[in-house]
Amino acid sequence: MDEFTLSRTFINLIIATKWTIILSLIAFVGGGLVGALIALMRISSNKLLSRISWLYIEFFQGTPLLLQLFLAFFGFSVVTGINLSPLVAAAIALTAYTSAFLGDIWRGSIQAVPRGQWQAASAIGFGYFDQLRLIILPQAVRLAIAPTVGFLVQVIKGTSLASIIGFTELSRAASLINNVTLQSLLIFGLAGLIYFALCYPLSTWSQQLEKKLAYK
Repeated sequence: MDEFTLSRTFINLIIATKWTIILSLIAFVGGGLVGALIALMRISSNKLLSRISWLYIEFFQGTPLLLQLFLAFFGFSVVTGINLSPLVAAAIALTAYTSAFLGDIWRGSIQAVPRGQWQAASAIGFGYFDQLRLIILPQAVRLAIAPTVGFLVQVIKGTSLASIIGFTELSRAASLINNVTLQSLLIFGLAGLIYFALCYPLSTWSQQLEKKLAYK
């Protein structure tokens, strides 16, 4: 290899992996907060709130993440005149993307709780929010854990698209190193192994949780 030894290449990929993990955490935490709000809006009896949340979910689930990244990076500067850094633009796009899916997952989990639970909580005098907090959400959380963990894998893999707007995470680092070394199989093979090391434990955990909770 011209300027990169194997060890130096691996170290650089690991350094870039740090940014993949950071971006994934930002997207997942931010998406979780927004997604919780979207889920509550989606199940609301207020038709306007429910419709807005439905449109939000449909837009971000129905358009490519790549397009959303372009809109966040290039579109924001056109509309506001403010240039976002690649990290900020990627964080905004991935947070919106993640929130749409988590909101839908959690909405489904809440609605999967038998309607009788709502009626029983209402019969003993609980208001709407007490019904949610004390009766419905504890059951919905149990249903949502496995698909939520499983979706985190998609978020991690989705960060690779942030390279298209110049954010240097694992995929972009591999591409830059490959441009210098021309060792495509080795470089992208190492990058693939790192992605596998990040995603496989989460996928396995998700499957185990799903099986474990299915028997409870």
